[in-house]
Amino acid sequence: MSMPIDRFLPWLVALVAFAALLFAPQIFNDGDTYWHVAAGLRMLSDGALIARDPFSYTFSGAPWTAHEWLSEIVMALAWRAGGWGGVQVLFAGAFSLTAFLMFINLRRWFGGLASLAVSMLALACMAPSLLARPHLLALPLVVLWTTELVLARAQHRAPRWQSAAIMTLWVNLHGGFAIGFLLLAAFAVEAVVEERDKRATILRWAGFGVASLAAALINPHGLEGLLFPFRLLSLTQLSHIGEWGPADFSTLAPFEAVLIGGAYVLLSRGARIPVPRLLMTLLFLHLALAHERHVILFAAVVPLLLAGPVSKALADLPMSSVPIELRPGALFSLAMAGLAAFRLSLPLPYGGALVTPDHALARVPQALRGQPVLNDYGFGGYLIFEGVRPFIDSRAELYGDRFLANYARIMAPDPKALAQALARYRVAWTILPPSSPAVAMLDLMPGWHRLSTDAIAVVHVRNR
Repeated sequence: MSMPIDRFLPWLVALVAFAALLFAPQIFNDGDTYWHVAAGLRMLSDGALIARDPFSYTFSGAPWTAHEWLSEIVMALAWRAGGWGGVQVLFAGAFSLTAFLMFINLRRWFGGLASLAVSMLALACMAPSLLARPHLLALPLVVLWTTELVLARAQHRAPRWQSAAIMTLWVNLHGGFAIGFLLLAAFAVEAVVEERDKRATILRWAGFGVASLAAALINPHGLEGLLFPFRLLSLTQLSHIGEWGPADFSTLAPFEAVLIGGAYVLLSRGARIPVPRLLMTLLFLHLALAHERHVILFAAVVPLLLAGPVSKALADLPMSSVPIELRPGALFSLAMAGLAAFRLSLPLPYGGALVTPDHALARVPQALRGQPVLNDYGFGGYLIFEGVRPFIDSRAELYGDRFLANYARIMAPDPKALAQALARYRVAWTILPPSSPAVAMLDLMPGWHRLSTDAIAVVHVRNR
């Protein structure tokens, strides 16, 4: 018999997650948010998707696939409705839904308190990546997709046909949909290995795979939309971008604590994990260790992958279906609505973050803003949002390896590369963080002077 409090736990988890992100300033610690909203506003204004770069001056008019177009339009609508507070409500809602889905699906294998503990640990691991960017809007789909594959195996069936529709939404929200196909392949192999009727199993899982591929092709870019993640991963200069760097273990973080605790449980209890599922777990671990941005993916997927084997090792309990009480949901939904209204009533100018050089830009004369600028990579999104054409922003797939490598040399700075860039692009002003080595170099270069300096940015202007 479930404890009465169990009826409230899914909704409580959702409410806590919603409230935590609703008032977390870290959600805006990434300049990408700016250009995603700007792209959405542009598409709403034009009534068409973006096919060529409308933002930078270095690649103006170059082909560019707005592969996250649906996320950007949703973000723009949230911004129109409630400003940056509206954007924060949107992403808090996505995180809340993720937390709710994780808990109710872990509850199939564990008790209420154990499911609560695992969910909270997983959500804590996600903290560094809880940013107002498309990956967070797609996160509930990651949980739904993984859960359907896990349940299909637990119930000795193929995934339900209607679940293929998840892929249609996913491919239009975020490029991480490719991970969904890797998971599908792994579970299909597991099914073929473990089920007796090999032929029927192959046909059912292959049929679902074809249906999922067809569903993914329902995007404005067709096959190109499916190839985008692979083109992005083929870039060799991604290592120069912070989020593509390895996970940081210099201080104890939730991710490290979860790895240590998880290893202890798996080793001490002798959990028997199917080989394809184990290989997928190791793949997600590799991705999380190699690229900090993938820790959130590890936290969303791996607990669901291992829930069955770990539950069996701990207590050998069969999978169960715990009904969701809807009546408490009405109360908690009212609480969320109240919190959202409170958030929207508070001013949120979205200024002062390290990616928001608003005071520095305010000191740049309007006429100068229209001239070529050399900017910091992280400032590109803000410049786009403010109508300034940047030298570079975070759309790595647009700029390509050659340009990114040259930009790394410019910022090193390589004096020759910096001088050549300033001349070639006829740069009239620069906006860089005070810590940038290029700032000191510009201080020494003849023909340049500082226009403004603050804690976020330094602006240099070419002498007339």
